[in-house]
Amino acid sequence: MQADESKFRMILVAAKRARQIQAGAKPLVHTTARKSTRVALDEFRAGVLPYEILPPEPAEGSAEEPARTPKPKK
Repeated sequence: MQADESKFRMILVAAKRARQIQAGAKPLVHTTARKSTRVALDEFRAGVLPYEILPPEPAEGSAEEPARTPKPKK
């Protein structure tokens, strides 16, 4: 895993959590931060935000699914 991927993942997870906090969810860690984005980042850094890395879905037309060619019109 590259550093850019982990930063991207951190931003995605923290953004989703920040929306939950704005909607009224209680912080999972003690923090002096007031803004939901900062609270979410503090939670991520503390390791209390559960997330799962899913395998990529096969792209359309990949080797797993044979490509279908249209039949020529007569």
